[in-house]
Amino acid sequence: METRQHESRILFALSFVFLLLAAIGATAANFTATLERDTTSVSEAVTLTLAFEGGSPKVAPTFPAIQNLSITHVGQSRELKFSTVNGQSSAVLNLSYQVVASQPGDYVIPALRVAVDGSFITSQQLKLKVLKSGEQAGDVGKIAFLQMTLPKKEVYVGEAFPVRIDLFAQAQGQIMQAPQLKTEGMTVGKLVEAGKTQIQTNNVAYGGMSYLLPVTVIKTGDLKLQAADCIVDLQFRRRTQRNRDPFFDLGDLFSDGRETRRFTLSSDPQTLHVLPLPTENRPANFSGAVGSFTMTTQVSPTNIAVGDPITVKIQIAGRGALDPVSLPAQENWREFKTYPPTARVETTDNLGLQGVKTFEQVVVPQNAEIKTLPEFYFTFFDPEQKNYRLLKQPATALIVRPSGSAQLPPASAENPGPPSEAPATQDIVHIKPNIGAVASFNPLLVEKPWFLALQGAPFVAWLAAFVSRKRRENLANNPRLRRKRQVARTIQTGLVELRGLALNNQAEEFFATAFRLLQEQLGERLDLPATAITEAIIEERLRPRGVNEETLTALHELFQICNQARYAPNHSAQELTALVPKVDSTLRALQKIEGVA
Repeated sequence: METRQHESRILFALSFVFLLLAAIGATAANFTATLERDTTSVSEAVTLTLAFEGGSPKVAPTFPAIQNLSITHVGQSRELKFSTVNGQSSAVLNLSYQVVASQPGDYVIPALRVAVDGSFITSQQLKLKVLKSGEQAGDVGKIAFLQMTLPKKEVYVGEAFPVRIDLFAQAQGQIMQAPQLKTEGMTVGKLVEAGKTQIQTNNVAYGGMSYLLPVTVIKTGDLKLQAADCIVDLQFRRRTQRNRDPFFDLGDLFSDGRETRRFTLSSDPQTLHVLPLPTENRPANFSGAVGSFTMTTQVSPTNIAVGDPITVKIQIAGRGALDPVSLPAQENWREFKTYPPTARVETTDNLGLQGVKTFEQVVVPQNAEIKTLPEFYFTFFDPEQKNYRLLKQPATALIVRPSGSAQLPPASAENPGPPSEAPATQDIVHIKPNIGAVASFNPLLVEKPWFLALQGAPFVAWLAAFVSRKRRENLANNPRLRRKRQVARTIQTGLVELRGLALNNQAEEFFATAFRLLQEQLGERLDLPATAITEAIIEERLRPRGVNEETLTALHELFQICNQARYAPNHSAQELTALVPKVDSTLRALQKIEGVA
């Protein structure tokens, strides 16, 4: 009966994953077989994983009989896989098998041929070395552990890619602090949850949580990476009944009568070899962009007079580190006066590794002989193709008219020439016997204060417009100042929002908003993207800059509270309200930190 239920669960899971794959629209199916390790000992279990990407089998594959070797199905898991090339995601079905040898020796697990979506695909052949009993290979019996996976071991400086961190544990519990990436020579983005997972290894079922972390390499050489400082409270049942489901949810809390143990986890360190960008065939206008990009441009207006502004809108879209992407100087635009461009980034994935960076640049033609806006060039280095690529937009036709000049109005009957001579007056004029009433004279306009003030109004208006224009130009040429003002407005509105969330006891939104405000303020002070700010920034950037310990302690506590609230969001309105002044004071202290020059 239990066997039938187990088979039914497997078939149900396979059907569910098949529907999921069809919804995602994966392209070509892929089938790989992997062993958790290629060396073990007699009677010690090794996990064999069959991974189906882009499709799923209708029937679970079967293995041929191998003498002294047993292969038993123990479970399955599902996950989303992110491609580092095109940023697409696909569903992966992992079938786990337990491999146990009864005799030492060298074994070969043959390739499997499986029907997926009407076509046959084949896995690779695997080799397993089995030692004598007692000569165990690998670590056995770990209660919880971290596992870090790099998409590749060799990258180029400036290249951006995701690091996967898997947290596995034998028991349910609570994540007190998410894993942190310890590294040097890299900028680290925001940790993103990638879903739950499970594995079967060394005869032990592990449930877990997967994370993705975007990083950008900024230093060449051999760099060390390690996932560390992950704190987990695990609770163990005081009973002997075995759990039916091998998956354990780390986010749930147990009831009373259970033992709680705290673990601080770290993964095995790994080495990443970072290559410098090649100097051979490097374009002269290469500005440092690394990734895979496309470019579009828009020019408007195209019918102007000499001295009129033209707005050139340039969009760089693709996958890579978008924040450091800048426009190269265009040598062909010598007959135009150019102004510094403005830029904004819009990401299309939750890791910030794919999106669009839009530049807007104003150029002004200097003479009427200009017929076109010359072609625009943008170069980048493609780490997948390992060479430089050139993107080029053709020249844009322009109509440039000479600047206009004022003309004097022609003479007319209403505007005659000099008046004719007046008739001669009489030499002797009759003396009036009565002079009559004396006429009264008003003061001249020039003697009236309001008239003088009115004459100065145009100058005052011109001066105000001049000062306003200068301020706008200075602001356009100073992205740091623009960001500082924008962050100040964000902080001001965010604190008001925090107070409202606290009064409404919306704990999850409260801590998400508080964490975002800390990221924005630290990002502005350190000239880093807000999404790249994590708790690790305290030791990496703030303490070396001599920030006082009181501010560092308060900032560390707020990061801890925000991280813990993601997994234990139960807080009262009074507790949330009491945290608002602490967030406000910490943000004010961060504003006093001297910014990066």
